[in-house]
Amino acid sequence: QVQLVESGGGLVQPGGSLRLSCAVSGTIFSPAVMGWYRQAPRKQRELVATITSDGITNYSDSVKGRFTISEANAKNTVSLQMNSLKSEDTAVYYCNALVRRLTYWGQGTQVTVSS
Repeated sequence: QVQLVESGGGLVQPGGSLRLSCAVSGTIFSPAVMGWYRQAPRKQRELVATITSDGITNYSDSVKGRFTISEANAKNTVSLQMNSLKSEDTAVYYCNALVRRLTYWGQGTQVTVSS
């Protein structure tokens, strides 16, 4: 089975940076699309950024210019570099992957931006 494991979450001050990583295992196929989503307390889960196997990226307007999504390690790892973090970025961040026309989710990692 396909498994996605996130890491890199934590507590950071406003204006600081964090780098999230998601490792994909359990498949010999590279994901067609990988992405990051987030869910803040009492809010709907929302798109943060996606990247295709061809390297095409897409960002939510709220993070564009501050966050960067990328793939590494033969495309079995997706990262999210988060700069200029704001309190509004506080949420559980979830990794997502589309593999062989099926969608998989990680367990989530907490990001808290607070002074």
